[in-house]
Amino acid sequence: MNETVGPLDGKVALVTGGSRGIGAGIAKRLAADGATVALTYASSKDQAEQVAADIAAAGGTAFAIHADSTVEADVIGSVTETVSQFGRLDILVNNAGGGSFARIDEMPMADIDRTLAVNVRAVIVAIRESLKHMGEGSRIINIGSINAERVPFPGISIYAASKGAIAGLTKGLARELAPKGITINNVQPGPVNTDSNSADGPAAPLMLSAMALDRFGDASEIGAFVSFLAGPDGGFVTGASLNIDGGYTS
Repeated sequence: MNETVGPLDGKVALVTGGSRGIGAGIAKRLAADGATVALTYASSKDQAEQVAADIAAAGGTAFAIHADSTVEADVIGSVTETVSQFGRLDILVNNAGGGSFARIDEMPMADIDRTLAVNVRAVIVAIRESLKHMGEGSRIINIGSINAERVPFPGISIYAASKGAIAGLTKGLARELAPKGITINNVQPGPVNTDSNSADGPAAPLMLSAMALDRFGDASEIGAFVSFLAGPDGGFVTGASLNIDGGYTS
């Protein structure tokens, strides 16, 4: 990091699921733009600590917190620990997510419940707890999915439903939080090159065939988009579901 003042200087951010992929890209960009960052992980401790170390090596400050998004107490604890460690919370990025993929009549209810717990319930819990510490100018950014708008093949209906719920939640909360001076938005990535969704993986040709651009996105591009919404120039945007998808929905 350079020594110039960044747009997020003095801000504290919590990024859930920040140990790898899109979450790591977001955490690194927020830190590069001046924020102090807490990031959670469920199982990837070494990766989370490496992200924090990379941020520190670049001149930033980061802290990794173990939190399983299916456990309410863990979600609440991650917020509490962030505030305890850094004294405040200005930016919440609900990135942790996942899902099982199968046709609805073939998917066990336990898998359905887990998908909804991670992608919907944990987001609600994190927002409720974070609002206890947030003041005017704070930002909440949910990481949804383009599958809330387009479902081009079978087997992802439950995942799509969970991300559609986040889009609706974001719209509703924009009305509730505006009087407090807090914005909330929903970023909907399309295919992004990560360990779990590789640009050269077996599903890549199918996804590329649905896109206008002939490439996957990079986690750093999602991070840049989120940082804009978290910063002062994003203050007039709220309640929006914003696609960053390489033309997946064009």
